[in-house]
Amino acid sequence: MKRLTVLLMALVMTATSFAQTTDNKPPVKKIEVNGSAEIEITPDEIYFNITLREYMKNKTQKVSITELEQKLQKAVEAAGIAKGDFTIANVFGYNYDQWWKKKKDAPDFMARKQYRLKLTRLDKINGILAAVDEEGIESANVASFSSSKMEEYRKQVKIEALKAAKAKAEYLVAAIGENLAGVIEIQEFNTDQYSDVRPEMANMMVRKTAAYDAAGGAPDSNIDFKTIKIRAEVRAVWGIK
Repeated sequence: MKRLTVLLMALVMTATSFAQTTDNKPPVKKIEVNGSAEIEITPDEIYFNITLREYMKNKTQKVSITELEQKLQKAVEAAGIAKGDFTIANVFGYNYDQWWKKKKDAPDFMARKQYRLKLTRLDKINGILAAVDEEGIESANVASFSSSKMEEYRKQVKIEALKAAKAKAEYLVAAIGENLAGVIEIQEFNTDQYSDVRPEMANMMVRKTAAYDAAGGAPDSNIDFKTIKIRAEVRAVWGIK
């Protein structure tokens, strides 16, 4: 019993000694700040969808999807767009009276096709749309857009965000007569490019096609596509000397 009591006393003394040693250690002086950066770029990868549909030119004559497709393809080639950047995105059809029971070449079966263009600019779109019958264009819209150098831009904006965090930490500690030591921790937040695509833009171009065509052709547009904002934010902790 005496031996057990002595052992417990030794353990208590060791724990007390360790606690005193820990308590006597000076606290680490540090500063935690957030930094952010943002850049704007013009996208050079724009995916544009055009959906064509068959229609009745009169009571007996139907304009086929083949005819519409040939006009679209010719316009795309004339615009200098590479063959690989003009693809079929979807094929479908409709019939108001049990279309599934009728043959695809029935007069009241209307085929539709959706095409996708990969563009660097939208300056040729007016001319392409004007080359196809207005009644044959069901819809046209920007599906998505990005940049071929997106990863490079993301890296750039993250570096600028970290530089901004360091600059903030430096002037804050300088205000109290201190200097920064080494960095302790860096945390990156999940931020990315964001955009505000307005689908009515493409619909406006479709509505204007007839007016351009009546005037003798659709002029190319020299208006740039809207910019993309790329943002990054970081949290960083620095020691203070």
